[in-house]
Amino acid sequence: MLYHNLYITILVILAVMLFPCLIRAVRGPRIADRLVSVNMMGTMVMVMIAILALMLDEGYLVDICLIYAMISFLSVVVLSKVYIGIYEEKRHKAEHPEDETEGGKSDGSF
Repeated sequence: MLYHNLYITILVILAVMLFPCLIRAVRGPRIADRLVSVNMMGTMVMVMIAILALMLDEGYLVDICLIYAMISFLSVVVLSKVYIGIYEEKRHKAEHPEDETEGGKSDGSF
């Protein structure tokens, strides 16, 4: 009974802590803040699933937690690659404004 109350308390604390992460993911001033908050939210959800596995004594929830960990990792990697590509494109446009022509090609070919 003592562990059950402890698990419930920890789950409530983690659920409350998810809201500041969600706010940072939406309002983050930088892309890095958003990525870190998405990663942190994924980690907290994994911990919540693991605590539920202990509380309910269900082994399949640990498998779900592992699958969620892989999906969370892949999502952060994909988002990082997308944002790095956007950053590189903006930097290239800022450094080489002469590359932008109406035809789309700067070497004169059609």
